[in-house]
Amino acid sequence: MCTCLLLPRCPIARHHILLPLSLFHKVGPRIPLPKSCPLFMGRRHHSSITYNSHLNKCSSLRELKMIHAQIVTSGLSSNLSLATKLISVSNSVAVRMDYARQVFDAMPEKDVFIWNTVIRGYADSGPCKEALVLYCQMHRDGRHPDHFTFPFVVRSCGVLSALFLGKQAHCNAIKNCFDYDIFVQTSLVAMYCQCGDVDNAKLIFNEMELKNTASWTAMIAGYVQNAYFSDALVLFHQMLESEVRPNSITLVSILPACANTDQLYQGMLIHAYAFKLGLDADISFINTLISMYSKCKNVDISRSLFDRMEFRNLVSWNSMIAAYENNDQPRKALKLFRRMKTEGVNFDYITMVSVISACAKLGALNTGRRVHELVEMKGLSSNPSITHALLDMYAKCGSVELARKVFDSLNEKTVVSWSSMIGAYAAHGHGLEAMLLFTDMHGQGVRPNGITFTAILTACSHAGLVEEGKKHFDGMTRYFNLVPGVEHYTCMVDLLGRAGRLVEAYDFIQKMPIQPDADVWAALLGACRIHRNLEIAELVAEKISLDHQTINYYVLLSNIYAEAGRWDDVARLRMLIEKRQLRKIPGRSSLEIIKDSMHSSQVKGYACHGSI
Repeated sequence: MCTCLLLPRCPIARHHILLPLSLFHKVGPRIPLPKSCPLFMGRRHHSSITYNSHLNKCSSLRELKMIHAQIVTSGLSSNLSLATKLISVSNSVAVRMDYARQVFDAMPEKDVFIWNTVIRGYADSGPCKEALVLYCQMHRDGRHPDHFTFPFVVRSCGVLSALFLGKQAHCNAIKNCFDYDIFVQTSLVAMYCQCGDVDNAKLIFNEMELKNTASWTAMIAGYVQNAYFSDALVLFHQMLESEVRPNSITLVSILPACANTDQLYQGMLIHAYAFKLGLDADISFINTLISMYSKCKNVDISRSLFDRMEFRNLVSWNSMIAAYENNDQPRKALKLFRRMKTEGVNFDYITMVSVISACAKLGALNTGRRVHELVEMKGLSSNPSITHALLDMYAKCGSVELARKVFDSLNEKTVVSWSSMIGAYAAHGHGLEAMLLFTDMHGQGVRPNGITFTAILTACSHAGLVEEGKKHFDGMTRYFNLVPGVEHYTCMVDLLGRAGRLVEAYDFIQKMPIQPDADVWAALLGACRIHRNLEIAELVAEKISLDHQTINYYVLLSNIYAEAGRWDDVARLRMLIEKRQLRKIPGRSSLEIIKDSMHSSQVKGYACHGSI
């Protein structure tokens, strides 16, 4: 059976054209079309201008296929202008690029404009790799790119973090004399930043003779993406001084640079400036504001912004739920999630990571299980972020067995997965199980990282396995070429201190190759209280000089004095506490520290009672 349609001789191509019938499959007469569609106009032939008009009104892929069929029967299928229009409309009405690519591949002749259209489609819709493949094919076919080609190609390199290919495209742009085109330069700035090469991005940006809003925004966003927050703020002020008006994308890009208490005032100024420009109603800007204020510990302002929104998308809900969870208000996070479900808003894996973390912070296993059921119903149980959150939640609820069940269900176990499970065992004093799991991890060829060693040293400390802990600490450098950080030295001091080897712990600190911080001394001070060693406790107090910002050390030393019956010293320390108006810092479990070290967005806390 023939699977191709033979078209009449085309006056442009001057030969018969074969198009696969698959282009027009599933097209039937029942599909509603506007009366202006050529299929309602009989068998008359129309000009390309007429078909362009119909294509401009096209709103679905089925309708596009029917118009395309009429174009084919009219003998205009090889018309480059119409083919380019077909691809362009397909890019906008279809989710995938399959149909657009079939139209492109069927064209006997191709100009640079049709190449640009299909490359842009892949750059916009993906897969971006295909944009680069087509760009190479374009060169092989002897077609020279123009200044419209390079922004799409360079952008695809940025999305793929393909720095080497991006540099090749940059060289080609220079070779074709397009390196001073503002759109090419802007795309290069964005690409280099996305690939982490901020220096080259800055070099190109500084060489730009003309900078528009997109150029400034690309460089500002690049600084923020690479954590150059101060540079981003300086550049934003330079942009304002150059009288280039920022848009909502610029403001959304700069706000994360203000997402800490030190830069709160800057964030508030940008908020006010957006109000002055009339951009404060932009939903993406408000969502970013909610996140910024929450990270600056101003959750009430975040909620006020959320409540005043006329329209909320999923990001709005996720931002506010995460704001409560990250600011230790898990009950409000769960309450808002219930409201989200009541209003019929579909959640995603980002929502559930925050909800699971909120459950963990409140401490009820039953609620965590119900959330787990929701995750499975939604088909999100295979998401790595979800599984790590569930593992963490079950561990902190005291159910190491369920945590292990989640761990065992993972199809692919990464170093984060192994470290999380080892940390769960460590937090509950299952030192031997942690050691066995670490051995299993090593046996399966997974290379441990610094977080893994923090977990295993904590496990040794809680289980009193001093020699095993010392062996693993030495093995970090000897076998894995890892340089111990201050957190690993803290674990070792805690390990020796718990075992009553206080003198050895003190000597260990004295020989550290890096400067011990207050946490290292605090670990030894805590051990001094456990073993009632006042002599070393006073030596430690001199070393840390009783940091006036941290009450914990005062409390520890005060308790040591009290247990030794030195009430005058107790009274002296309490007077210092009152004089300096110190507040107790909320405690954190060792597993929370381990999870924080893995990645800042990973969940932490203790699970909740109640219903979802």
